[in-house]
Amino acid sequence: MDRDDGVDAVDNIVTQFSTYEDFLDSQITTVDLYYLEDESLARQLVELGYRGTGEVVRREEFEARKAAIEIARLAERTQKKTLTSAGKDLQDNFLKALAVREEDNRNGKVSTVIFIRDKNSHGQEISGYIDYAHRLKIEDFEVYFSGKRRLLPKPTDLSFYNWDSHIAVWNSTPNYQVIADNPEGLLFKYKRDRKILNVDPKHQSKIQAKKSIPSQRKKGTV
Repeated sequence: MDRDDGVDAVDNIVTQFSTYEDFLDSQITTVDLYYLEDESLARQLVELGYRGTGEVVRREEFEARKAAIEIARLAERTQKKTLTSAGKDLQDNFLKALAVREEDNRNGKVSTVIFIRDKNSHGQEISGYIDYAHRLKIEDFEVYFSGKRRLLPKPTDLSFYNWDSHIAVWNSTPNYQVIADNPEGLLFKYKRDRKILNVDPKHQSKIQAKKSIPSQRKKGTV
């Protein structure tokens, strides 16, 4: 039997039976039980390959394939649920831009920094820079893509500024180190390649892999 055929045979067995004991029991005949008079002994003989009516599969092999198939099933299910923008009828250009970049930010192909200037629920004007990939990992974006909630900067994001209270904070994330005390203004160092992202729109950034999406909803522009 070819190796691929053997793997397929084991996968069929693993899919068919919930436990290894169920598989062993399927190989035991009534005649075996009549002469052995011990179900545990009959199972042991099947496991060792001395008795049985079908394919010999070791316990370690069965359990390993069982675990691998379950992991693959969960991964596939997770991947389907991961893209929260999938299937959404997005009318807002800002959300469309986020949807286009969602998958690449989740898998690490792209790192996006979002700038938002808007008003919070108290009517205060706030602004800040958001590490999109980081927020995707720690927050469910379903509420944003479905229009149930507006995406706003938080005091825990890369930067946050309240224009009414004049409170300013900044935080490094798993992806970026914040450089605040810089003559050129706020800078973000990408931790993977250690390149600097200058968010000043007048500055010509040389970083190709990272993108900044400005969102100034107060002015209605994206």
